[in-house]
Amino acid sequence: MKTKALHTALLLVMATVALELKAQQAPIFTNYTNSYAYVNAGFAGMSEGVNLLGLYRQQWAGFADNEGNEVAPKTFLFTADMPIPAISGGLGLSIMQDQLGFENNVNIGLGYSYHLDLGGSTLGIGVAGTLLNRSVNFSQLNPNNNGDPLLQGLGEESAMLFDFNVGLFWQLPESLYLGVSVVNVLQSMTKALGDNSESSASFVTDRTFYAVAGYPIRFEDMPGFTFIPSVGVMSNLASTQINAGAKMVYNDVFSLGINYRPQESIGLLVGLTIKDITVGYSYDINTMGIGVPGSHEIALSYCFKLDLDRTPRDYRSVRYL
Repeated sequence: MKTKALHTALLLVMATVALELKAQQAPIFTNYTNSYAYVNAGFAGMSEGVNLLGLYRQQWAGFADNEGNEVAPKTFLFTADMPIPAISGGLGLSIMQDQLGFENNVNIGLGYSYHLDLGGSTLGIGVAGTLLNRSVNFSQLNPNNNGDPLLQGLGEESAMLFDFNVGLFWQLPESLYLGVSVVNVLQSMTKALGDNSESSASFVTDRTFYAVAGYPIRFEDMPGFTFIPSVGVMSNLASTQINAGAKMVYNDVFSLGINYRPQESIGLLVGLTIKDITVGYSYDINTMGIGVPGSHEIALSYCFKLDLDRTPRDYRSVRYL
């Protein structure tokens, strides 16, 4: 079982080395409702405050290859967004570092969302420009075919790519929300790597589609309790991942939840909010049946509410519901 799992890790690392060297599918979070400011440009500034979020995910904690190299994915995400009535919308910033084996990606995005007032609801229409720095140390890879022309002459390679994201995010105050978005619309490609190489390989961003939805439910006979089912779908058309989750929140302070990712994991979530600071933790129990360890995720968020000059409306960020 352990050998099979280690071979799986090697395959995951080698999966980054294709003809165009696309990245692995974009990171997916168990606390995916915390990642909306990154995956959907339309979400920026949809609450009445400055929202800051730091999220760290250690997938398959301690997973190593046959040579003892740790190849488990590690992802750090920081986002910040705020409404700016003067520009009829909001601004958003995201910084993400994603590491898988000998590949490291650093992504910085800056976006704007125009908020369209639909009477009882608001639609955020957003666009964000992104810079991605990708680097791979090909000398650390041990392919089965040492004469693979794709890898000839390649060592530690890095490149910068520009792309952009678009998104729509619609929400009713304290109620239903829906979002659809596309990350890396251009699917940008660098020039061939390795000037002295026979390889024609190049880095390519991975165009990814997202759809999210959630609906907080309050109970008249259970004051203080809020039940929040949600779903998130991401796809690069080659593969699709689904998160189906639910949380029970008590007095907007304590939360317990569960998340199901078909054919991959079951996640257990817990959260605590003190004033405007929320701490969340989740642990994924793998259901893939290949002996890989579980995954840890921790999130810290802060909301600084602003006294905005707009029509009174009690909006709260869906990430804190």
